[in-house]
Amino acid sequence: MQHRTFKDQLGHIVNVPVNPKKIISLVPSQTELLYYLGLEKEIVGITKFCIHPNDSVKTVEKIGGTKKFDFEKIQKINPDLIIANKEENYQEGIEHLRDKYPVWTSDIYSIDDALLMINEVGKMTETHEKAINLSKNIKLKSNEVIEIHSGNVLYLIWQNPYMLASNNTFINIVLKHIGFNNLGAIKERYPEIPEKELINFSPDYVFLSSEPFPFKEKHLGHYQKLFPNAKIKLVNGEMFSWYGNRMLMAFDYFKNKLL
Repeated sequence: MQHRTFKDQLGHIVNVPVNPKKIISLVPSQTELLYYLGLEKEIVGITKFCIHPNDSVKTVEKIGGTKKFDFEKIQKINPDLIIANKEENYQEGIEHLRDKYPVWTSDIYSIDDALLMINEVGKMTETHEKAINLSKNIKLKSNEVIEIHSGNVLYLIWQNPYMLASNNTFINIVLKHIGFNNLGAIKERYPEIPEKELINFSPDYVFLSSEPFPFKEKHLGHYQKLFPNAKIKLVNGEMFSWYGNRMLMAFDYFKNKLL
């Protein structure tokens, strides 16, 4: 079997069979991307959190969660390519898999990182032309929404404890790209903030994400009391944090439906 060599976004050299036939994806957004690229027959394992496209993923073998893999199931599948992500997955599990299988790991902090990931996945899976066209269309749509909004925002991803999207996150980059000043960008990644500190912020907007904590309408009143002068908004977390073909929908969402 012929192999080609690729470098993942962590700098690891990965030897991938030409035209891989058994692909496992450990990341929901990258699973959706693989389907978009037309690889439905090649996808043989996904996590229980891989929910898109809904009709297609139901019948695919679930190999655990993003933070806990079922190694026995993976061994039975014997994949010739595993697609992972530094943030979504856990280092110990990835290192264990890397000893046995080709594991290509993304590391995404910016829109450009996401576009590079799309192109590299396209190269590895012989779908490069479609991947390039997708990247071009995402780039065009991203340019349409540069700083189209304004104001100070807090982006909450969890409740009890309160957790914010902060520095060195894809969410923060997206917020900045569309024009918001992220007041929560004061620490690294996803800090826990006590309520007594949280209420010291003076946001124009408070975004309550649909994931990972499933904020609902019942939570709006609580945050309106905490921030009486802010507009409290339920937002689709997939649009802010899924890097893949969903970015096509995301930029339309930011332009037409966010506020």
